[in-house]
Amino acid sequence: MNHKLDLQSTDITSLNIEKIATLFPNCVTETADGKKIDFDLLKQELSNEIVEGNKERYRLEWPGKREAIVTANIPTTNTLRPVREDSVDFDTTENIYIEGDNLEVLKLLQESYLNKIKMIYIDPPYNTGKDFVYKDNFTKDGEEELFESGQKDEYNQRLVANPVTNGRYHSDWLSMMYPRLKLARNLLTEDGVIFISIDDNEVHNLRKICDEIFGEGNFIANIVWQKKYGPANDAQGMSATHEHILLYAKNALEWSPILLKRDEKQLSAYKNPDNDPRGVWRASDLSVRTFSENCYFSITGPDGQVHWPPESTSWRVSETKFKELLNDKRITFGVAGTARPMQKKFLTEVKDGITPQTWWHREFAADTKIARYEMKDLIPENIFDTPKPSLLIKRCIEISAKDGIILDFFSGSATTAHAVMQFNAEEASAGLAQVGKRKYIMVQVPELTSEKSQANKVGYKNICEIGKERIRRAANKIKEEKIEKAKKDGLFSDFKDEQDYGFRVYRLDSSNMHDVYYKPQDYNQGTLDLFADNVKEGRTAEDLLTQVMLDWGLPLSLPIERKTVSSKEVYAVAGDSLYCCFDDGIDEDFAKEIAKEKPLRIVFIDKGFKDDTAKENVKQLLKQLSGGTEMRVI
Repeated sequence: MNHKLDLQSTDITSLNIEKIATLFPNCVTETADGKKIDFDLLKQELSNEIVEGNKERYRLEWPGKREAIVTANIPTTNTLRPVREDSVDFDTTENIYIEGDNLEVLKLLQESYLNKIKMIYIDPPYNTGKDFVYKDNFTKDGEEELFESGQKDEYNQRLVANPVTNGRYHSDWLSMMYPRLKLARNLLTEDGVIFISIDDNEVHNLRKICDEIFGEGNFIANIVWQKKYGPANDAQGMSATHEHILLYAKNALEWSPILLKRDEKQLSAYKNPDNDPRGVWRASDLSVRTFSENCYFSITGPDGQVHWPPESTSWRVSETKFKELLNDKRITFGVAGTARPMQKKFLTEVKDGITPQTWWHREFAADTKIARYEMKDLIPENIFDTPKPSLLIKRCIEISAKDGIILDFFSGSATTAHAVMQFNAEEASAGLAQVGKRKYIMVQVPELTSEKSQANKVGYKNICEIGKERIRRAANKIKEEKIEKAKKDGLFSDFKDEQDYGFRVYRLDSSNMHDVYYKPQDYNQGTLDLFADNVKEGRTAEDLLTQVMLDWGLPLSLPIERKTVSSKEVYAVAGDSLYCCFDDGIDEDFAKEIAKEKPLRIVFIDKGFKDDTAKENVKQLLKQLSGGTEMRVI
């Protein structure tokens, strides 16, 4: 270790570069002089306009990259609206299902879920030439964009085909992925991770953009998943029987994998043929493939046979250490005493589990065939072609999330939600975890099903309808299995299922507030009258409540209670964290009553006050009677 003093002051520049790297890892690049800040990219990160730059540097470039960065930075005026009729246990559940373009949704979640997501799993389009990608062109008029990209107004889709013949085949895919991953990184906890399924078409490019966004040092692994057994004989070239799952951490120094439980086969390797009082053990090779002169010596066995390390190797311990192990009866020469020396590894002394590996075979994480059977078991009609097996995602959860929120913003058939519920149920049944420790957020654009598809024929008009129905049926199946197990175990009379099987549905929509397109000089009494009520027609109090929660950075899963105060309807979020009242006729009497509740925050609509005098008086009364209450008006 070097103990010399540097004899120089702190390198402030290097410290500042590291600070910037924490906030904007993609802005740190390599130059001839070492690690430097890419000021062009940093300017781009701090600007809503495209910043030009042409310096040579080591990084991945493609046509549209700067637009992709701007796309992530441009704020959205959209909001989410609750859909009670599609939800299950809306008032009590902490799970969320969101219908809408995931780019817009990720922007809306930035305040409420900043640094709060424990794990992300996504299965994005693989860019096989047959996939659809999102077209995020913010520079064009909304209607023009809808027309050009073939979107449907009622679903606000942004999906366009991306054939191999497209001149921007890779570029369009990268421009779709980059802003979404940038926004996703912000949501992860410091010890959070993201798993991204991908095949060979774009794994090389995905690795590069993830290195930029998450930082090269936060790459954890490229997991190879055996997605099927046996070759596809109609494949051109080699038959692909694997996919990749890239694993990145928000901060690799803060994350370590949860060890996997040993299965019966692994436990069977531990035996106790010599009745050692320390319990079962397995024999471990005493040699290593590297050579160390200090660890190269002969060992004489009980039968007099002399043992040396294999050629070009040595023992893993010194001669002194070996004698200590021998005296402690930690060396075995086999039952007959004639075998090569091995070290005893006692089960009670090894780690509580197995370190995860990067090769996930079918037996460990299921395959696509099992995934299809699993889907058909829930919904017998063949309505979804490419689901992932829930066991695959359960493995991701198993090594990364004992609790917390799990996000999937390419939700598809909602396999991730299924996996979360199933894993929670299994652990609760085994007494290994509190019920409902993990929660999920699913995000899926309501992509229309083809009119010729089986899904469409049996009534599923878009992918979201499939995902929501799968969650409902999976929840019912898990409930039934738990009841059957309780009956079998003779515990049915005491059985109490406290697991959260519900989900709140929200749908992406335009703002609840009217857009003002006029310049001040263009106003007249007629136009002012249009905005006497700044809330759009048809928007409900719950719509407004959701937008307020998002604007104030409150999680959508918080408990919501309806109260009546002075004959006005009041929404109380998370106890006294937030009160909202969107009724008319708000006056001093109401302020005096609500002040007794002492909410931390309270929100009204501008037109809700009895008059301008009442608005000011309510504000002053709240200051006087409930000094800790922050009042806002929309």
